[in-house]
Amino acid sequence: MNSNDLFSFLDEVPPEDGDRHEEDAMQTDSAPSIKRKAKSPSREPSPQRNGDATLHDLDNEPGPSKKPRLTSAKPIVLDDFETEAKREVAASAGLTGSVDSSSRLELKHQVRHQVAVPPGYNYIPISKHVPPTKPAREYKFELDPFQKVSVYAIQRNESVLVSAHTSAGKTVVAEYAIAQCLNNKQRVIYTSPIKALSNQKYREMMAEFGDVGLMTGDVTINPSATCLVMTTEILRSMLYRGSEIMREVAWVIFDEIHYMRDKERGVVWEETIILLPHTVRYVFLSATIPNAMQFAEWICKSHEQPCHVVYTDFRPTPLQHYLFPAGDEGIYLVVNEKGEFREDNFSKAMGTLQDNMGEDPADSKGGKGRKGKTKKGGDKKGSSDISKIIRMIMLKNYNPVIVFAFSKRECEGLALTLSKFEFNSTEEQELVTNIFNNAIENLSPDDRQLPQITNLIPLLRRGIGIHHGGLLPILKEVIEILFQEGLIKVLFATETFSIGLNMPAKTVVFTTTRKFDGREFRNLSSGEYIQMSGRAGRRGLDDRGVVIMMCDEKLEPAAAKTMVKGEADRLDSAFHLGYNMVLNLMKVEGISPEFMLERCFFQFQSSAGIPLLEDELRQEEEARSTTVIPDEKLVSEYYEYRQQLDQMAADFREVITHPAYSLPFLQTGRLVKVKYQKLDFGWGVIVNYQKRLPPKNRPMPKAEELPPHEQYIIDVLLNCAVGGAVSKSRDNITATPGGVVPCPSGQKGIPLVVPVLLSTIEGISHIRLVMPKDLRQDQARETVWKSVLEVHRRFPDGVALLDPIQNMGIKDDKFKELVKKIESMELKMFSSPLHKDPRLPELYSLYSKKKEKNERIRGLKKRIQATHDVLQLEELKCRKRVLRRLAFTTSADIVDMKGRVACEISSGDELLLTELIFNGVFNPLLPEQCAALLSCFVFTEKSDQVTKLKEELAAPLRVMQEFARRIAKVSKESKLTIDEDEYVTSFKVELMDSVMQWCRGASFSEICKLTDQFEGSLIRVFRRLGELLRQMAQAAKVIGNDELKQKFEKASEMLERPNSVIFCSSLYL
Repeated sequence: MNSNDLFSFLDEVPPEDGDRHEEDAMQTDSAPSIKRKAKSPSREPSPQRNGDATLHDLDNEPGPSKKPRLTSAKPIVLDDFETEAKREVAASAGLTGSVDSSSRLELKHQVRHQVAVPPGYNYIPISKHVPPTKPAREYKFELDPFQKVSVYAIQRNESVLVSAHTSAGKTVVAEYAIAQCLNNKQRVIYTSPIKALSNQKYREMMAEFGDVGLMTGDVTINPSATCLVMTTEILRSMLYRGSEIMREVAWVIFDEIHYMRDKERGVVWEETIILLPHTVRYVFLSATIPNAMQFAEWICKSHEQPCHVVYTDFRPTPLQHYLFPAGDEGIYLVVNEKGEFREDNFSKAMGTLQDNMGEDPADSKGGKGRKGKTKKGGDKKGSSDISKIIRMIMLKNYNPVIVFAFSKRECEGLALTLSKFEFNSTEEQELVTNIFNNAIENLSPDDRQLPQITNLIPLLRRGIGIHHGGLLPILKEVIEILFQEGLIKVLFATETFSIGLNMPAKTVVFTTTRKFDGREFRNLSSGEYIQMSGRAGRRGLDDRGVVIMMCDEKLEPAAAKTMVKGEADRLDSAFHLGYNMVLNLMKVEGISPEFMLERCFFQFQSSAGIPLLEDELRQEEEARSTTVIPDEKLVSEYYEYRQQLDQMAADFREVITHPAYSLPFLQTGRLVKVKYQKLDFGWGVIVNYQKRLPPKNRPMPKAEELPPHEQYIIDVLLNCAVGGAVSKSRDNITATPGGVVPCPSGQKGIPLVVPVLLSTIEGISHIRLVMPKDLRQDQARETVWKSVLEVHRRFPDGVALLDPIQNMGIKDDKFKELVKKIESMELKMFSSPLHKDPRLPELYSLYSKKKEKNERIRGLKKRIQATHDVLQLEELKCRKRVLRRLAFTTSADIVDMKGRVACEISSGDELLLTELIFNGVFNPLLPEQCAALLSCFVFTEKSDQVTKLKEELAAPLRVMQEFARRIAKVSKESKLTIDEDEYVTSFKVELMDSVMQWCRGASFSEICKLTDQFEGSLIRVFRRLGELLRQMAQAAKVIGNDELKQKFEKASEMLERPNSVIFCSSLYL
């Protein structure tokens, strides 16, 4: 689509619609009024309050009541239009096939706009916007339609969320906002999720605008600049401290706003957005998110100002997605440039994968269990597969390529398998050497000889790079620079490389489709796949981007399809309370923790479903009121008898199928009845049984966590519906496998050997059949099934069951009592007048449905009530109780001295660290001992090393652990959910010795030998420790303890050696 056609598609919104929207907005004066109009950022800001309460004036918002309510009316969504833009590109054969060089391909993409406005806001449709005669910034190229709409919103002084793919051109929108602020002499803040990205953005903006500063905690450059680049944590800290800078800020740009869903740090974005004054306007840059409008409505409601959403699925460089089945020779195009899914190629790829894996010994049609071995596309084949793919990419000139692997060690291992290849020319190799040597020239001679540095340069010269969190930061940056300069042709990277950094390649390869997320191995979500695959295709350089997904036998076809065709991940709140947040909010005048809970996105998302729930409740109540049941009292009585009998029968089954009683009777050939929920398979024949084995790559659940009935798997020959198939993997055993259902009555099914849990056995028969030795052949299974049918014919009144007392020898008195209760209840039920009434089935069904309706109505009412309540309020009450018990606040919830100290600490456990300060734990320690002890608060990586500490470190550690236990006990007594041992062991001791030796002068290579951590991980911990030491010095200053402040400053000085590899400055600065 030509950008000049922008107004032609905006005008597709009929003018009368625009007028109607405006009229609607104006007619909402009868709705609950908002407290203030959103002021223009260019207006003179209100003066700040003095003293502690210097967050910002919050537009003179009065202090909240005990249970504050966000009274702003629901935002109105207006100006909703969508257009389809078209463009022609040259056809491309990609990696497979051929194409006529003169042929063209028409591609389409969507541009969608909506805006959330407060009631009563005089909104003018975008189609009627008149751009300024002299825009703040002019471009040498035509803006894309989505960029134009976004810029128009900024020109109108209205916030905007831009939701678009990587490299679509979102940065243009941010640059316009900065240019407008510079023109208007207003300050603007640009926030990013990570320091590395902040450094890179600072460099780019410095070259573009000049008047730019940087604040990351590690580095502060030109803090009085008009445009400040910073991490979100720094902005939050400035807001809590009531920084003077905030009075002058007109716009805040949040880059990578989808990072708000991050479980650990996402809450920082929410805190910051809520705390910013209503006068500020926003630019939110995001990857594609399906619920962008919900986020915009939250902004509108929170800050009483319009927020536009501009969404596009535009990709400047169209992508082709391929599958590479493990162990195969070819690749298969499964999604073309138009986004069309190629079902035929997908089926071929999956078929090839099954062929390469060979016959599965745990074949569902056999009965042999988990014996034998399969061919696998595992580690050995994986490296040769990568070599194959890279060779093909190089041959077809589809480099540079990013190869995503999901572990640091795999990145390094795969890079080494290519060490015989040379992808760079002699001239390029010299260039790599010069850039590399210049980058490390400020390091000490010792640091230049670190194994990571000396081992990497030969690979880099060959055009092969590695990028993961375990690398030295300076190495990551030099690799980024080499990659941008085209001197790295193959880069092996972990997922973090896909966040923020603007470094696209021509091709992206996934070595696997599974990752460990900290809890379990799982498939990539479609959102993760979209984010990483978005690195393929360089705007203006490539006609196509190529994505290759290597897949092995663990990938189910449905999961693969969802991954490549699914939508992006939603932006869902990860809001959670922390003591630093609670104390800061209690300390600042005019707001409170309750204020934060009420206004967070978490609460907004929860409340968004209320209208739907209320509609559902109304429908259910209407349906219930129209239900008429004859003889309802009698039916109700009969229903209760039946329900009690069903419960007793379930208890009865639980006893007779308990392994202690049932295992001796689960012989091959025994008839058992299998039923799970609504899946009633009827009678089947036992083939085998075994105790559950641990699933691959995951620990086996502890025996005490699994009920006895779920500790055994029974292979049963069952009559299944045609088309059913049992999964070949037994890693995820459920009660019954997902691929099979019982054969419908009156139809011919197929006998399959199905693994079921012992808990699904409903009855054990007297009868045993003679079984053939091998059930892998269809004919053998059919023969057995004929015998089952013959049993049914001989016992028309039902197959004889084992008597639990006489045959199975259950002597338990409680069980005998249960049998008597069942007999008594059956007698009551049989004597009911309804028992032989022909209407019984119909009446019973009607009454059951009415009961279900009652349950649904009760559940809906509870959900509506819970949604109206402020979420996490109970947890807040518990946390306040802890603060009072530990004397951080007074009984009137006034922040005391301890609380004021805790407010200074955000990089470690603020409660425990404050307790250590006030109880003099640091007083007798040397500066290096302080630093070593504090390392326990910032080290979070997994470690397998066994640590033996000298007494000079072991003694303060014991004291710290004792205080940690006290805090855990108080938390437990205050009704917080906490595991005492888990809390104490969360303070990891593995780096205490390394930190102390470093502070005493040891070299970096020496301390690396003391730990099993990657060098980059070690540096990250040391830098966090430096930040924590600065906060501890500030905390000591608050209580007026100069001696302790100087001790922490000395420790910081010992830690932060100049020109060391740990604290060397970024190459971007």
